Amino acid sequence: MNVELTSIPHGGITAAAGFKASGIHAGFRRNPNKLDMALLVADEPCVAAGVFTQNVFCAAPVQLCQDRLNGVGYGTARAVVANSGNANAATGTVGLDVAYKSAELVAAEVGCAADEVLVASTGVIGVPLPMDPFKHIAEALAQADASTQAGHDAAIAIMTTDTHPKECAYSWTSADPAFEGLRFTVGGCCKGSGMIMPNMATLISLLTTDFPITGPAAYAALKEAADESFNKVTVDSDTSTNDTCILLASGAAAPQSYVSDGIAYEEFRAALMAVCTELARKIAIDGEGAAHLITVNLRGAATDADADLAARAIANSPLVKTAIAGHDANWGRIAAAAGKSGAAFEQEKVDIDIMGMPVLRKGLPVEFSEEEALRRFEEPEIVLDVNLGAGECATRIWTCDFTHEYIRINGDYRT
Repeated sequence: MNVELTSIPHGGITAAAGFKASGIHAGFRRNPNKLDMALLVADEPCVAAGVFTQNVFCAAPVQLCQDRLNGVGYGTARAVVANSGNANAATGTVGLDVAYKSAELVAAEVGCAADEVLVASTGVIGVPLPMDPFKHIAEALAQADASTQAGHDAAIAIMTTDTHPKECAYSWTSADPAFEGLRFTVGGCCKGSGMIMPNMATLISLLTTDFPITGPAAYAALKEAADESFNKVTVDSDTSTNDTCILLASGAAAPQSYVSDGIAYEEFRAALMAVCTELARKIAIDGEGAAHLITVNLRGAATDADADLAARAIANSPLVKTAIAGHDANWGRIAAAAGKSGAAFEQEKVDIDIMGMPVLRKGLPVEFSEEEALRRFEEPEIVLDVNLGAGECATRIWTCDFTHEYIRINGDYRT
């Protein structure tokens, strides 16, 4: 559906009506200058939906959220507390107890039921999450407000190896007769830089909207948006233990009715997709040590599954990623990655373009200017177009290049 969306400058999780946020240093991280606790609070209990990692080693906060969203992906929530610096993963029953007790502390300060608080954590795996920093919940709530800066602080507080916070927001005026003239907003923030190949979400993403929507419809829209955005990002082919994507819908812009279909719902879907897509691209370009955003456009596949297999194999290939880091138009690595993917196609039908420059046609190399290729590699986004010539299915995957910095960051992550 074509919806006229307006990007909100510096928008984030406080752009939508009915929410306040904060980000503080609570002590999860040693550096006192690093914010490490984010708090998102709705003015009233609101619709909540979530998608999470499919990693069997899922963290305690993921288990808590799945329980509180009734195992179906939606429910009711009033607040979300998130910490960086410690994943609270592989911490057993002790870690699960900390997750639930932290939610109880938030609930006591906010004045809501404990089961209306969701939690998220990111950081080092296998280290007990201390309770002591949660004593700063009152401070976080006292600092929470609806300002752009408050949302920005929350986005900073969930960062780990990210080089900058990731936020955006879009608004639109509804064309639905039931909401004629009303303006709605979807905003969000996320963190993600490494251990990225999500399966149902991304590392940590908080989304808000003032659009009035039912729980089942919110979950359906969120799952669709995550599948076409966050789940189309890969930095290093590793799925986190803590992937968490939470949407809170206050309905504050039109609290009189909650919808699950119709024109207004389609508008909301488009806005949510726009926010998630922009955030997903921000994750890819901020991949650990990355110098280039890489977009892999794969078409001509026999099935959707084949399209995803081939595109993901190309995007995950260390040889493709290092070639791009070195400004080497090495199409052979792209072809080889597609060929090992398991997708069904015939090499004699494959075409490959790098940055709009044909390098392979019908499985055979095409002469191209190495000087022109070097010039095009100066662009911040490198686009790879691959046509398998086997059908009508297509997909798109975002990734980034591998540089020496990626090895440095991950070689001493715990130290």
